[in-house]
Amino acid sequence: MENRSVRLPRLAFVVRIVFALFLFGTGIMTMGFGLNGYPVDQTPDEVGQFMIALQATGYLIFWVGLFKAIAGGLMFFPRTAPLAILMSLPYAFNILLYVTFFAHQYLAVGLPDFGACAFLLYCYFDWYRPIFAAPTTGATPGSWEDANAV
Repeated sequence: MENRSVRLPRLAFVVRIVFALFLFGTGIMTMGFGLNGYPVDQTPDEVGQFMIALQATGYLIFWVGLFKAIAGGLMFFPRTAPLAILMSLPYAFNILLYVTFFAHQYLAVGLPDFGACAFLLYCYFDWYRPIFAAPTTGATPGSWEDANAV
């Protein structure tokens, strides 16, 4: 078994817990928007119009919120944190694109959101290294073929 460590463990712990709280809280809030509708003014701005159109299309707002809440909940536990970080990456990247190209007033939330996810990917990269490893050819010592050889 290879040694999987976390880079910058104390800082990674703080960022992981804050990011988990953010994901869990906004996931619950997003599920509420999916059930009750997005709160907008009588004359919505561009972001409000976008959210109204998104709701009218039947976009899976509730399920996105549930996925965020699950990822945030898994991130609280060290054993499931690497999986939760990977689960949160599509959301964080989507938010980065959303605030960069559309809702500039939310840059103060979107940039740290993506930054936390990217930082945690860096910190937990040793857990993901086997994904990028080259395939091995032949039997390795202790492999299934060796155990079942006659």
